[in-house]
Amino acid sequence: MIQRLLIANRGEIAVRVARGAREMGIVPLGIYSEADADAYHLTVMDDARCVGPAPASESYLNIDAVIAAAISMKADAVHPGYGFLSERAAFAKAVRDAGMIFVGPSAEAMAAMGSKIEAKRRVREFDVPTVPGYDGDDQSPQKLRAEAARVGFPLLIKASAGGGGRGMRVVDAIEQFGESLDAAKREALAAFGDDAVLLERYLREPRHIEFQVLADSFGTTIHLGERECSIQRRHQKIVEEAPSVALSPELRAEMGAAAVRAAKSVGYKNAGTCEFMLDQDGSYYFLEMNTRLQVEHPVTEFVYGVDLVHWQLRIANGERLTLAQEDVRPRGWSIETRIYAEDPANHMLPSTGTITNWEPPEGPGIRVDSGVQIGSEVSVYYDPMLAKLIVYGTDREYAIARLQQALEHFRIDGVRANVPLLSWIAHDEWFIEGRTTTNFLAERLDDSIFSRADVPREAAVLVAASMLANREVPWRMGGIGMPIRLTSNGATFIAAADATSDPHVFQLTGDIDGEIDVRKLAGSVDRDAGAWIAHLDRTAYRFERIAPPSAHGGGSAGSGAGSDGGVTAPMPGKIVKIAVREGDRVSERALLLVLEAMKMEHRIESSVDATVLSVLVKEGDIVAGGAPLVELG
Repeated sequence: MIQRLLIANRGEIAVRVARGAREMGIVPLGIYSEADADAYHLTVMDDARCVGPAPASESYLNIDAVIAAAISMKADAVHPGYGFLSERAAFAKAVRDAGMIFVGPSAEAMAAMGSKIEAKRRVREFDVPTVPGYDGDDQSPQKLRAEAARVGFPLLIKASAGGGGRGMRVVDAIEQFGESLDAAKREALAAFGDDAVLLERYLREPRHIEFQVLADSFGTTIHLGERECSIQRRHQKIVEEAPSVALSPELRAEMGAAAVRAAKSVGYKNAGTCEFMLDQDGSYYFLEMNTRLQVEHPVTEFVYGVDLVHWQLRIANGERLTLAQEDVRPRGWSIETRIYAEDPANHMLPSTGTITNWEPPEGPGIRVDSGVQIGSEVSVYYDPMLAKLIVYGTDREYAIARLQQALEHFRIDGVRANVPLLSWIAHDEWFIEGRTTTNFLAERLDDSIFSRADVPREAAVLVAASMLANREVPWRMGGIGMPIRLTSNGATFIAAADATSDPHVFQLTGDIDGEIDVRKLAGSVDRDAGAWIAHLDRTAYRFERIAPPSAHGGGSAGSGAGSDGGVTAPMPGKIVKIAVREGDRVSERALLLVLEAMKMEHRIESSVDATVLSVLVKEGDIVAGGAPLVELG
């Protein structure tokens, strides 16, 4: 029986598994990298070991170091969480070779399903439909290009060994194939240690539907219904719900049976997920099987009344499933949103820094699985997901209403987070109607609304009130107004605050006077490292103080260079590809280099037709946000 469990992961999933283990009387043990020495997940562990430097390849992906940590803490079992080593057959084998229980499927089943190529071959033999494409052994660029032309466009290149959107590219024309293939292979090799890919016909308007399966060691395999995961960015899910509005009871039974057959095709044991694409005509196709716990597992737990971590541990302990397929019925509705450190006002680029305020919502039907707290460092080395917000309602309408309210009360400062995007989704007409496909955001969202949104005077009034209440303005004598000089998103607000006969009341004049009924002004203000964050109408506005006018004059507050042809890093990261050399002529939108940050690749392109004067970095360099990369002239 499992008594001491090493959780070979970090962040919210390490916290989730540790709490589940403790509820069963099992001692949770942790690991951490040098960058995670003060990480939140360590606070819920009874013991922990450092497994290496900050880069995941040298710590969380270092099988020998993780096994050594487990042995040193006398663990008798290992739970991999998700990501990192969770779907590495070599890791499952190493755990068992070391005499410990691996909480998951066999290494053989993991290897078969871990390769999307092999998985499609296996499930086809069990009468499970798959997407037309190419999954052959010949991985030469010439063969892949020829097969791409045969399958036709649009085409999806997909890493065979991976998931989470890594190593995945949509190609619209043969002319784009070579560069997209190189990028997909490079990303797959970095993330999974395997650059093999497969090609699939890209379905234009499908839904992404997945089925949770459980299988014990006594031949019983069941499914626990579906999750709809269609709303995605960069092929990465951000909103999931259970059940799906698109499935009738008959289709649910048919697809669930296909998921069970897929699991049986490799003799699967423990918890896993079969993913499908559901086309508009009702046709469905197997995509892959994730041989681990999914990020979105809480929506299934809410709707089906199970604890999937408990069942993973019980099955690993050799227990029989006590659930029968006919007993599995959905009750109510659950929706999950992933809280990422991504900036909606800056094209959803990852954000790093120290969390200075963390106030998740609370209340009935609200669950927050978090991997951070106030003071947590969000670094460039790992996935930017901070937490998951999961809500439950008796039906979808109530679940959406609860989600809207919960997002409105989620406060995060110190890093930019995607809460405004999630709130926009929760209020969108198509989402409310259930009209969601994998193209939902591409069709519905103009993300410039987050960056070009006018800053309302009401938000500036909130900040001014906070400054006055906390005596954060220069105090004047003799009836002279107290100066308030603020900037937000390029807008400036300059005013003076005059005292009145009431010591708690001030009169504002200047840019933020006028007709504002403060009795109807409902919002809040947080301090964040020299700035003020005003929360108003589901939107956060960041205000900074404008320096007083300088006697030396010359420029306006916040002005700077930017017209000298310098190309700088939009965020900290690693240079993984340089596409130009000194003296090259480049056109507008030409690729200059590729920056890897938070496990994703970002193209750095030229904004003008120009000549490359100098390249200031080399492949493999780690650069800070704002670091100069290329000089153009």
